[in-house]
Amino acid sequence: MRVAVALLLLLLLATFAPARLHQPPNIPAHLQIRFDPVPLDEDAPARRRIGGLTYLGGWALRGNDPRFGGISAIHVEGGEAVSVTDRGSVIRFPLPGVPGGSAPRLSALGGGPGSNAGKRNRDSEAMVVANGRMWISFEYRNALWRYDPTGRQADAVALPPAMARWSRKAGGEAMVRMKDGRFLILSEGQLLPDGSTEALLFDGDPMRGGASVLRLRYRAPKGYRITDAALLADSRILFLNRRVSLPDGITAKLTLGVLPELKEGALLTGREIASFRPPVIADNLEALSVQEGHERTIVWIASDDNFSPLQRTLLLKFALEE
Repeated sequence: MRVAVALLLLLLLATFAPARLHQPPNIPAHLQIRFDPVPLDEDAPARRRIGGLTYLGGWALRGNDPRFGGISAIHVEGGEAVSVTDRGSVIRFPLPGVPGGSAPRLSALGGGPGSNAGKRNRDSEAMVVANGRMWISFEYRNALWRYDPTGRQADAVALPPAMARWSRKAGGEAMVRMKDGRFLILSEGQLLPDGSTEALLFDGDPMRGGASVLRLRYRAPKGYRITDAALLADSRILFLNRRVSLPDGITAKLTLGVLPELKEGALLTGREIASFRPPVIADNLEALSVQEGHERTIVWIASDDNFSPLQRTLLLKFALEE
């Protein structure tokens, strides 16, 4: 119980504290990441199944750079992962077990809303990587920025009017680019009277002036809030949802749904695929990515350690079973 309460308090502090981004001391010349294997279930190390997922491996990541951590979104492609942190850094690293990968590297985003002196300016919570570009949602600012694939050069900025009234801690937490170029952006906590949260479907790139927006509703499992989403090859959507509670600490649920009938106020929801709660490995799961193969769909989930010694940066690999 005391551990759960401590984790809850740490998450709340990380969520609401006006953190500053002082330049960390002793930044190494080269980023090194250690991958320590972790079981799906510490009480049953041989366990491989959780709901509709098969566990293919998991690792606790430790970096030698004080800026390493705080992963809020991840994109996995080929043998490499690119992630963004809630302090405005881009971390790239080779996937464990993939030979010949490039060296890990960490860099600051090349520009963003406001000064990089405060977390509230560079709290990057959602990311889309496609067509040689990177779109990032900054939660506190309700802003969208588009970068080159390295994240070092921004080429467009948008402050969508439809997001302007979202509260600063209820901004764009998850973002999906549909196959036809539409963008779905989900608010973490912009609550509506029926308990759902607001979602916006842009008819194209939100950076394009005059892009029309359809307001939808998203209903997470009871007591949970959206933290990320990812598109499957058949256009269904995986939703990662988190709950923080005193009895259980931090838990998560993965759900699977489809876009509803496209009309104002339509409800978007999903059926449960897996529940992450003790004794199954559970942490502040915030980042989700999908790799489609010829024989199976790989689901990657990463956690945000809030730069806390009591939390971990986890990277979990699953096969989605149908």
